[in-house]
Amino acid sequence: MIFEGTVFKFGRDVDTDVIIPARYLNTTDSQELAGHVMEDIDPGFVGKLKAGDIIVAEENFGCGSSREQAPVAIKAAGVSCVVAASFARIFYRNAINIGLPIMVCPEAAREAESGDLLRVDLDRGEVTNLTKQKVYQADRFPGFMQEIVAAGGLMEKVKEKINQRPGPV
Repeated sequence: MIFEGTVFKFGRDVDTDVIIPARYLNTTDSQELAGHVMEDIDPGFVGKLKAGDIIVAEENFGCGSSREQAPVAIKAAGVSCVVAASFARIFYRNAINIGLPIMVCPEAAREAESGDLLRVDLDRGEVTNLTKQKVYQADRFPGFMQEIVAAGGLMEKVKEKINQRPGPV
């Protein structure tokens, strides 16, 4: 899976309360959540975002509460991928479970700037900053995690498995 988009750069310790503020958690509508993603850290974020753009952040992205709505809101807003120096453990797993592609790549996260054009190759574990013409090696997902992301999340992967089972004999 390859993603290409413009970078929106954030710092370290971006917590789930900033990604999707608690005041919007009275809905399960992913599009409603998407309309408020990152608004407390960048009020104009959603208006500037184009489908396929990439969030880049420093250490500990997604720290704080374990709310699954954070990666859901990011994905629903049209962000193709999140690249960070590191992710909070629960956010990392929630992102995989809902099919939001993420990649740990500290060097790319440190050197990327807002407005840069990035290409992220999940299969090869590479982040290419097309603006700076630099390639960074990243941590690759194990195969089973790549399959979950490619399917669109854990529930979609489970549905695939169920549909592949042979019927009654």
